[in-house]
Amino acid sequence: MKSQLILEDGTTFIGQRFGSEKEMIGEVVFNTGMTGYQEILSDPSYCGQIVTLTYPLIGNYGINRDDFESIEPSVHGLIVKEVCDMPSNFRSDLTVDEFLKQKNIPGLSGIDTRMLTRKIRQYGTLRGKICGMDVDVEEVVRSLKQHELPTDSVQKVSTVRPYPSPGRGQKVVLVDFGMKHGILRELTKRNCDVMVVPYNITADEILQMNPDGIMLSNGPGDPKDVPEAITMIQNIVGKIPLFGICLGHQLFALACGADTEKMKFGHRGSNHPVKDLQTNKVALTSQNHGYTVCGPSLEGTKLQVTHIALNDETIEGLKHTEYPAFTVQYHPEASPGPEDANGLFDQFIELMKQQQKVGNF
Repeated sequence: MKSQLILEDGTTFIGQRFGSEKEMIGEVVFNTGMTGYQEILSDPSYCGQIVTLTYPLIGNYGINRDDFESIEPSVHGLIVKEVCDMPSNFRSDLTVDEFLKQKNIPGLSGIDTRMLTRKIRQYGTLRGKICGMDVDVEEVVRSLKQHELPTDSVQKVSTVRPYPSPGRGQKVVLVDFGMKHGILRELTKRNCDVMVVPYNITADEILQMNPDGIMLSNGPGDPKDVPEAITMIQNIVGKIPLFGICLGHQLFALACGADTEKMKFGHRGSNHPVKDLQTNKVALTSQNHGYTVCGPSLEGTKLQVTHIALNDETIEGLKHTEYPAFTVQYHPEASPGPEDANGLFDQFIELMKQQQKVGNF
């Protein structure tokens, strides 16, 4: 069945509908990863977005039970050049089409994804709608221009109540702003005793748990839409060792007096080179973010840049110059992507152990 993607600038892309027949509006973004579509579809950081995959064939290894990054996906649509209906993989349980039907997510194939990606790179992310052929395009364009991007994305994807992932090692409070399961897997792999908590937890509630460290997770949307988290971090820094990833990195920067801004089209893919300014080593990283920390805003703060993106020199890592706290913009847990930066979790473990030796600060 023919369907179309209509963008807010009036551009239309006609293709074949797969997945759900539901009509959906979202911010249209692109991901350059060659694999990992299942993890991308289930990444909470894509909440409210329509994802274009630049790799031309999607679905050839199906959907399996093990590679999800969340229980319920929150992506608003999937755009591909070609979708595979007959996957070949011993782990495959479903096709992409079957999975999207189950989760009521629309997909569109037969699209010139290269043209769509070039448009996003030229003009920036655009609002779009996946819909049928019988709509009034001009009316859809008017509604897209008036459509406000959601400000409650973190609230939608965060856990409602705390839950544990027991271990015998370091006690970590993991604040869920839209946590990928890969982060939890890396902590439990290191035998951490993890308590996953909602995005709006207070500093006092965290301190009552007496943790050895706090992890700030990834998540969707504008970090300035989560002011309660910024307040919490301000009251935590200097009291507990801290490690932040992606949205957690941006919230940490805001809490320490820096500023963030929206990027033209963001970083979404699994091969972004990042330079560690302390070692001069370069790692290939998995990334998914549409906002970045403003470099000039760091002046006068107690934050030091530790990593930069080699493609555009945006800030990819920070550390506090006085307290045991560091963050990265990229995803050291990968899923999907390279595991070059996986050692940052070990660095976090060591930071907590060192702090235990010196006592409270």
